[in-house]
Amino acid sequence: MTSSIRLDKRDLILAKGAQLMTRQGYHGTGVLQIVQAAGIPKGSFYHYFSSKEDFALQALEYLYGPRLQRYAQALSSPALSPRARILAYYADLVAHFSRQETPQHHCFIGSLSFEMAELCQPIGSQVEAILQRSVAILVECLEAARETGELEPDSDCQALAEFIGNAWEGTLMRMKVGASAAPLTVFLNQLERLLLARG
Repeated sequence: MTSSIRLDKRDLILAKGAQLMTRQGYHGTGVLQIVQAAGIPKGSFYHYFSSKEDFALQALEYLYGPRLQRYAQALSSPALSPRARILAYYADLVAHFSRQETPQHHCFIGSLSFEMAELCQPIGSQVEAILQRSVAILVECLEAARETGELEPDSDCQALAEFIGNAWEGTLMRMKVGASAAPLTVFLNQLERLLLARG
């Protein structure tokens, strides 16, 4: 019972702190603000995290570990062909943002990347590792598409996955800056063309 309470409190700190840090930036968010948002004593923060940097590292895994699992599950679904899995996944995301009156996307990993990747090597490395795990999941699905004949036999799945991942991150940035879903539609249309079924 005690361990689950401890785990719940750590998760609460991670969730509230990551939300603050995404909106205010790493340097704009203090430990005191994090514990106030979580409604806990300041001493509790240091029971789970050795520093604000350690908090950011753990928050990255807390947020993106489950997201990567969902991505892997979606891209390995036997109900769809490999190509259809990829298109369906991104179509669902595009639909999600398009339903919003003003599309909004608050990205913890993006916020940390812009502010801390060059200043803090451990955070930069953690961000890169998460992005590479995402690429690896997509590579596996693209390779399956190549094996089933949905992609050309000489397709470079690694380069293709890197390109799609980078294009999606750029699309989210354009959506946020322009407060418009238009870049999402462009991305999805071009992804469909890029993965155009053979024959």
